[in-house]
Amino acid sequence: MTVTALIVAAGRGTRAGGDRPKQYQALMGRAILGRTLAAFAAHPRVDALIAVLHPDDDDLFAEAVAGLNLNVTTVHGGATRDASVQAGLAAVADESGLVLIHDGARPLVAPDLIDRVIDALANHPGAAPALPVTDALWRGADGKVQAPHPRDGLFRAQTPQGFHLRAIRAAHDAHPGGAADDVEVALAAGLDVAIVQGDEDNLKITHPEDFARAARVLRERDMDIRTGNGFDVHAFCEGDGVILCGVKVPHDKALKGHSDADVGMHAVTDAIYGALADGDIGQHFPPSDPQWKGAPSDIFLKHAVALAGERGYRISNADLTLICERPKIGPVAGAMRAEMARLMGIDLDRISVKATTSEQLGFTGRQEGIAALATVTLVKP
Repeated sequence: MTVTALIVAAGRGTRAGGDRPKQYQALMGRAILGRTLAAFAAHPRVDALIAVLHPDDDDLFAEAVAGLNLNVTTVHGGATRDASVQAGLAAVADESGLVLIHDGARPLVAPDLIDRVIDALANHPGAAPALPVTDALWRGADGKVQAPHPRDGLFRAQTPQGFHLRAIRAAHDAHPGGAADDVEVALAAGLDVAIVQGDEDNLKITHPEDFARAARVLRERDMDIRTGNGFDVHAFCEGDGVILCGVKVPHDKALKGHSDADVGMHAVTDAIYGALADGDIGQHFPPSDPQWKGAPSDIFLKHAVALAGERGYRISNADLTLICERPKIGPVAGAMRAEMARLMGIDLDRISVKATTSEQLGFTGRQEGIAALATVTLVKP
């Protein structure tokens, strides 16, 4: 059976404050209702999308969905939630076997929760997500506790509440009105409603403080953390010093390379490209191109850092290990860290430069060159 998502958004939401209905207020740069609709539009099992709006909100709705490329049908709601749901149900195509009725102010609905509701409808005429009450409950009056209240069998209701279309239409037609939600309407009609596991993050934005809580959930959910590794080797040649992390280190040799052969900076640069899954220095700056001959390696590093920024990432930290017998890195490690932090635009405590020997083994042990290993973490907030 096909599935229609019916998003109820005709209310005024005055408890949330603000100069417009809460469903049209911004949550991390996007209208709440826009986020809610986008969540259902992206779900592969949802075939159609209907939004029930207040008659005065057409312009606000157009603003809320601008740029989202949504295929959504809109209808005007009534004076009560019941009337708005009935208006929405009337707009659902008769061939749609299932309908998911969802609050427009619940923008954090997750795909797996939608799946749980749809799956339960295979064996029940209705299904809804809920969370068991875990706090102690009291009955009270006049600001005083009167008596404890048992919490066994009590649940906090959420949406989407799913139903077989014909069953919930008939239930609403028979109901006198005033129901808190569609499960109440279904129960009054004698429909069996299954409880599926709800989601603490699927909050309904009701009060001003709910915006901050929803923003925290979004930041945690949408955060993209990537880690890349970089490895580079350069052999020694005749010279009077090596360039490491942009610092000239006195030595009786130099490093051989097409550019300035800054093995440390090359490793960090490749680690950034690796975290972005975007090749390496050789692909961005081919050694066959004569313009890069003898070029300072900060050109490469700055390009990688800028590329990460263009894609919305910031550099969380970088860790570099230089592998060599000589020159000694310890005395100049602080200067290297400072220069790398400057070039990368990060705080000093986010970059580490350290060194180790290979215990006189291999080419580094024979003092034939220097190797470098780097790890960089990128974060998209």
